[in-house]
Formats: sequence, structure tokens, C-alpha cells
Amino acid sequence: MKRKEFIKLASTSALSISSLGHLSFNLFREPFFKLSLAQWSFNKSIRYGSMSPYSFAKVAKDLGFGGLEYVNQLYKGVMNTSGGDKITSVKFWAKENSKLAKENGIENVLIMIDSEGDLADENRNRRNQSIDNHKLWVDAANESGCKSIRVNLHGTNNKNKWKEYSVDSLTKLASYAQSLNINVIVENHGQLSSNIPVLMEVINSVNMKNCGTLPDFGNFCMVSGYGNIFGGECPEIYDLYKGVEEMMPRAYAVSAKSNDFDSNGNEKTIDYEKMLRIVKNFGYNGFIGVEYEGSRLSEIDGIKATRDLLIKIGQSI
Repeated sequence: MKRKEFIKLASTSALSISSLGHLSFNLFREPFFKLSLAQWSFNKSIRYGSMSPYSFAKVAKDLGFGGLEYVNQLYKGVMNTSGGDKITSVKFWAKENSKLAKENGIENVLIMIDSEGDLADENRNRRNQSIDNHKLWVDAANESGCKSIRVNLHGTNNKNKWKEYSVDSLTKLASYAQSLNINVIVENHGQLSSNIPVLMEVINSVNMKNCGTLPDFGNFCMVSGYGNIFGGECPEIYDLYKGVEEMMPRAYAVSAKSNDFDSNGNEKTIDYEKMLRIVKNFGYNGFIGVEYEGSRLSEIDGIKATRDLLIKIGQSI
């Protein structure tokens, strides 16, 4: 976000009347990072039909964001196709979102890929099909101006096999993406992918410049679901701050997960100042994506609360 854009944003009600109450922003000091918005923050509105996924660019721009992080599974018209129709649909997706981003003066950052098969599947044929499915989105990233695709490493729960299959799939996918200057980045997203030392073994074994990580502040549950730590239901959580610190050397993006906020506007579960100091200490100055997943606040209010907290801390450290 450029200074003139931030000053303009700070003068609007989006910041002066926010869900955090009265915040004091230093208009002459920019945060050390750029702000993007994860489309998943609107997953309820999009999945239940009250918001079109193709309105994402305009809504994000109106909220003051400079970058867009798409979620492929939210485009049902694309995901519910196959074969040649799927190729045509993904090409349309890329062309349309490239146009919408340009019309709104906002940058396409990355695509989060879900529901395209498991890259660590024990079955070789399914694994190879998953790689091919992901290649379509590498092409879409290239055509839409995104710099990265975010992938999940799910499949077998056997640690040694998981590492072997993950390295193989990531190497093949990153090799394909390399010629298009697209990064393949892995999010800590539950189970073995949230066991960060094991995940980093995989990333370092691939050892390709365009294969890296997307540290998510909240996805460190190692045993259930997709790794959400909120709600107190996860029996085994990897240390959040240690995990982000271990992932940052290979990070191409950062996801600021949030769930709920106290009366001072602080995230109740995650120490955002501690997280942002870790991120800054690695010299990171790229996009940090707001990804609100809570239910007490509305999607819009949760996004604003996360955004405002990031800006407040980003200016102060």
C-alpha cells in the first residue's frame, strides 16, 4: 500500500469508525508489509450465495487492500467441471480475474488451491492426477498475474511416505511452474503439514528457488482437520511462534489468521505483535493476507478488525 493510498484509507470511516473503536494511526509511517485479503474471509457469503466470488476485487479495494488472494474452491462454476470444460473454465477464471483486478487497481497475489487431489496420496495414479490438476492453476496464476499458488500437502499419514511423496509431487509441480516464474508454496494446513520440522525437511529436500512456504498464524493443529487451533478442540498444537519462525526463511507470503478480538482489539488466541516481530526480523516486506475465520463478528467487521490490528502493530514496531 502506497503512502497516499494509506492516507486516503485512514481518512475514511473504514478506519476512523472501525470495529476496534478509536484507533490512533500514524499517517506518516507505513507498515513494513503490504496488505492483501484472503478470499476465504468471505467464504460464508460466497458459499451461501449472498456474494459473487467475482465481486471480490471491488470489495477488497473498497476495504483498502492492495492485494488479492483467491480460493479456487469458491468458484463452483469452475470446480464443477472436468476435462476440456475444466480447462476452458479455468482459462475464463484467469482472464476475468485479471480484468477485474486491473479495473480496481489492485494486485493479484496468489491462488489457494483446494479440492484438486492429494499431493501426498499413496496411490501413484491419483497423485499424478493431482499434480496435473494443480498445473491448470499454475497456468491460471501465470495468465492472471498471480505470483504463486498455495498448495496443501495431504494424503498418507505415514511420515516417511508422506515426505517421499510430497518431495516428488512438489518437485514435479515446481519444475513445471519454474518456466512461468510461478512459486509453489505450501501452507501449514493440518496433520503432517503442521508438523513444521517435517514440513521444512520436505521444502529443503525439494531445494528449488520457486518452492517455498506460506506461514499461517493459526494452522498448527497436527492431528485433526485442516489445523485450526481455535475453539480448544485440538489436542496437539505445534508452537505457533516457533512454527512461523521456522517457515519464514522460505516464505513467499504470510497469512494472518484471526478468529475473535478482545475489547482492546487484540486477537484473543494469537499474539499479533509477537508474530509480526518474527516476520519483520526476517526482512519480509511482501504481502500479509487477512484471513478472518470467526463467527462472532460479521465477515466485514472481522476483516476490518484484523486489518486494523495489523496496521496498528505494523506501524509501531
